[in-house]
Amino acid sequence: MTRALDAAIAAFEPNFPLAIAYSGGADSTALLHACTARWPGRVVAVHVNHGLQAAAADFEQHCQAVCVGLELPLHVLRVDAHARAGQSPEDAARQARYGALRRFALPERGDPPCATVALAQHADDQVETLLLALSRGAGLAGLSAMPARWLRDGVDYARPLLEVSAADIRSWLHSRGLLWIEDPTNVQTDFLRNRLRAELLPVLRAIIPHYADTLPRSAAHAAQAQSLLSELAQADLLALCEADGAAPSIVKLQALSSARQANVLRHWLASVHHTQASSAQLQELLAQIAACTTRGHQLHIRVGHGFVRRTNAVLDWYNSAV
Repeated sequence: MTRALDAAIAAFEPNFPLAIAYSGGADSTALLHACTARWPGRVVAVHVNHGLQAAAADFEQHCQAVCVGLELPLHVLRVDAHARAGQSPEDAARQARYGALRRFALPERGDPPCATVALAQHADDQVETLLLALSRGAGLAGLSAMPARWLRDGVDYARPLLEVSAADIRSWLHSRGLLWIEDPTNVQTDFLRNRLRAELLPVLRAIIPHYADTLPRSAAHAAQAQSLLSELAQADLLALCEADGAAPSIVKLQALSSARQANVLRHWLASVHHTQASSAQLQELLAQIAACTTRGHQLHIRVGHGFVRRTNAVLDWYNSAV
């Protein structure tokens, strides 16, 4: 069904100028061609060269050639995406990619910024992300998978193809005789996501033919529920905190249900201190809060990359690396 992609682009409402993150693969090729046809003269292409593969130069040359044919500007961003100690290769590449896109979209040199950056993840990518979250025992935030549109570090990002299947994208490309390149790392089964794509998704497709519609819908429901929990957490945090707005009252926390305590504590740690508690850390923190029934009871527990401690009548968090 080529109409699914056309409908997705018709519903897409970017701000301009629009930058397309273009790798040369099937998905970003379809996104680039569809957006260029719909908004001629208002689109630029951005290719991030991670420098991790011998074929990286070939990818870049392919993207250059395609953009020349489209009479479209291509901006090549070269990054060092090698993983640091303790960092996964996927996370290192992702961090490097988003950093490069942000620097391009919000340049410090005075050039005009890009109003929206469009990424080409699709419905099958969303299913893989949901399955990965399930494999980790994630909560609602993880089960929400990828948002269709969001702000990150001041940049407006969009995924207009998030409800379009990989099969529909390739059908759209074939119908127009468009060529793309295949990333050889996509078939390396030492990555869990690739194993899900190669081994599990074909089984899902055979048993649940419409999984690319139904599973992303579940992720959207989880995202809506997470949004409500975030609103509740924000309201609770305002009610719990002292005048400085950053220190939750222990007595007021104890008046909430355990589930509501956990919700507001996650929000406090993430929004104020930019850290996350593991499930085990959060359960221990809740137990310690419940035990704080006397003025002299002390609380000191590792949470995220720091510690939560009791300071008089409130909770405090400090970074152990500082």
